[in-house]
Amino acid sequence: MAYVPPHRRHSKEPEMPLLTPELLAPQFKKNLNVKPYYKSKVDENIVYAHHSTHGWCAIPLDDENQFPSSVNLEPVTLESAELNVGENHLALINTGLDNEGGEVKWNLPRSPWESITENVLEDLLLAFKHARSEMKSAKPKEAYPTLIARVGKVLFRRSPSVNMESIRKNLCAEIPRQWRQLFYTNTPVSYKEKIVNEVVPKIGVDFEEEEDIYDVQLSDSTSPDPTLSCKCRVMEEHGKLQPYKIKLSPVRNMVMDISCTTKNLDLRLMLCTKKLVTDLTDDEMQSITDLINSAILDPNVKGGLRWPLGKESSGDRYKVVRVWHVIANTYRNSSLTLKVKHTDRFDFRTLTGEASWWTSLVLENVVSKLLEENVEASTISEILKEDMQLIWENFLSCEPFLT
Repeated sequence: MAYVPPHRRHSKEPEMPLLTPELLAPQFKKNLNVKPYYKSKVDENIVYAHHSTHGWCAIPLDDENQFPSSVNLEPVTLESAELNVGENHLALINTGLDNEGGEVKWNLPRSPWESITENVLEDLLLAFKHARSEMKSAKPKEAYPTLIARVGKVLFRRSPSVNMESIRKNLCAEIPRQWRQLFYTNTPVSYKEKIVNEVVPKIGVDFEEEEDIYDVQLSDSTSPDPTLSCKCRVMEEHGKLQPYKIKLSPVRNMVMDISCTTKNLDLRLMLCTKKLVTDLTDDEMQSITDLINSAILDPNVKGGLRWPLGKESSGDRYKVVRVWHVIANTYRNSSLTLKVKHTDRFDFRTLTGEASWWTSLVLENVVSKLLEENVEASTISEILKEDMQLIWENFLSCEPFLT
């Protein structure tokens, strides 16, 4: 089914009620496993709200909760030093895709984007309710919610004692739900080229800018927040870094991983609250600036930055924990922002790092509607379905994913 622009659609669904506390009350959903999020070594410094939820579901499945016959759990090999290479990783791989990325035809009671929306809508609404509370405690315009769709692959960690042949013969959605998961966002350069050359003109987003920035992440010994994220540019006149935006680590209110079983790429939806830091004193700002200015640009090291011995901290307070060199192309229309990024990153505590391509979309239309007073749940549902259809049809096909 081709993507149909929103203004040409006619909804046949019954009207849904306004967003009320009763509607937002958490309920058990048979197709979604909601549980506290397991923090791997990769994301142990990410901030999760105390009420945050992490869910995983597989889309599409039939009425008996079964996968297409071409989908199997297969071992995958990663070249990532950050992801515990020695561990056993599995991924749901569709072996029935042709070289053009065509998907398996699968008779389903409803479309995949309708299934995704049905699975995530209630948790999204509840998470946004909590995000509103976080925004009220911050100064105006210093905290803002964002809904991000990120493309990648859900990886499962299994015990060596697991009998893979037995699982392949009886694979159902309950099996991977029992294992720890992580979301791997590195995609091949061929996928990036497909997005830029084919998808961008097709979905009607315009090129906005290319940014070449360094994200220097600092720990603050006086603050419970894990990191300060300092966005920096290189000043041409003296070749030094200059910070231009300082943020706290985003607070994640919702993380939903969705295995798209007739594709070979998966989807992660995240509702985050981002907070700008504007209350630094002159001395604090000067300390951070001096620390960042002491960095040496070096393209031969991971992350692109290094510090003279003993200069990677400022007294006993600020200390460099991670650096990311990011080259990001941004494309935008009135409802979403597409970012295609190349990141070269390094963690100073684990002494690991890698370079990768990331693709993500900021679903701005959904968030703007959620911010409206007395918005109807049916409105959010319809917009979310439109976004999920666009993503399903344009961003989730990749001939074999891990190549």
